[in-house]
Amino acid sequence: MRTRGALKTLLIALPLLLLGAGLGVGLDRVALAQQSGVKRTVLRRVDDPAAAAYEAVLAIAEIPPGAASGRHRHPGVEVGYVLEGTVLLQHEGRPDTTLKAGDSFGNSGVHNASNPGPNPARLLAVYLVEKGKPLAEPVP
Repeated sequence: MRTRGALKTLLIALPLLLLGAGLGVGLDRVALAQQSGVKRTVLRRVDDPAAAAYEAVLAIAEIPPGAASGRHRHPGVEVGYVLEGTVLLQHEGRPDTTLKAGDSFGNSGVHNASNPGPNPARLLAVYLVEKGKPLAEPVP
């Protein structure tokens, strides 16, 4: 009888534990997204006909004044164009670059993007990334 009671308790507790873990992971991702200060709005996704594991993603990235993306990388490459504002790009092993409206850029490897200006920065970005992965992955 004792085993039956333990099994019943486990069957009740296990779904609650899994639900709690799922909520914790979800809240962690929301907190990370809010901390970065960058809002990405996906405009279009297109499968890469030459490489089935990849897709092209067209997006607008917005960085408020004083905000930064935090150190991150993309599971592929990013190319973009600054529509408005100023962006400071910091790549590991390369000098910092300040971009303004009308400038284009390419990102691979670990980098950080911040907005040192007084106005919001908006970028048009194309990501060539592995399907199913997030557009950006934080790097400690």
